Amino acid sequence: MNRITLFFSGAIMVLFASMLYSAATEPQLEKTIQKGKYLFIHGTFGGNGMTCETCHTAAGAGPGKTPGGMKFTSLANAATIFPRFNPKNNKVITLEDQIRNCTVGALQGKPPAYGSTEMNALVSYITSLSQGKPMNMGGKPK
Repeated sequence: MNRITLFFSGAIMVLFASMLYSAATEPQLEKTIQKGKYLFIHGTFGGNGMTCETCHTAAGAGPGKTPGGMKFTSLANAATIFPRFNPKNNKVITLEDQIRNCTVGALQGKPPAYGSTEMNALVSYITSLSQGKPMNMGGKPK
C-alpha cells in the first residue's frame, strides 16, 4: 500500500469514527430533532388541520408554497437568518417568534410556549436543516 492510499484510508476511518462518536454522544439531541421533524410533518396544534409541511414541502427542505399558490424558499438557512427585523410588526423577531407566528397565522392553532419541549423540538429540527450554513443574521431565506 502506498503512502497516499494509506493516508486516505486512515483519514476516512477517522472521519467515519468521528461521525459515529458525534452521533453516539448526542442521542438526546437526535431524539429532540426527530421529535421536531415529527411535529413539523404531523402537528396541527389544534388548528385548521394544516401542518408546517402543508406549506414547507419536503419537511422544510424543499421550496414552499402556500395553499393559495404563493411560492417561497425552503427553510435550508432559516436558523442562520434569525434574529431578524420584521417590518410588518416593526420589531426584531427570533426563530421562536416566527414559529409561533406561523402556528397562529397559517395553521390557526395554539403555538407551542416559549421554552416548551415542543418549541425546543421544532427549533432543533429547523436548526438542523441549516447545519453547516454560514450565519447571516437579518439575511434573506434561500
